[in-house]
Amino acid sequence: MADSISSDDVRKELEKQIADLRKEISALGKSIADRGAETLERTREAASEAVDRARGQTRASFQQAREQAHAVTDAAREHPGTAATILSSAGILGFVVGLFVGATLLGNERR
Repeated sequence: MADSISSDDVRKELEKQIADLRKEISALGKSIADRGAETLERTREAASEAVDRARGQTRASFQQAREQAHAVTDAAREHPGTAATILSSAGILGFVVGLFVGATLLGNERR
């Protein structure tokens, strides 16, 4: 009966296997946590770089808009008649477009 396996031997072998599995699960959990932390750090860095780029582009856009506004103001000061003509023309054009849109909408409601 030396070939027979006792229940104590089976229990001990199962406990050993369970302990080994727990060690592997613990190691896998630590590995996943480490990778998650690395991924989070890379994501934070990428987001920070994107925000910095966007901030720089926004500043450049505001600076360009400010420069163009100054150029328009200077041109209006140098040529007030031309500026008044352009603004009046734009106002009249806007009024005509408004009348046309209003008439079109009124015509659609009657149908």
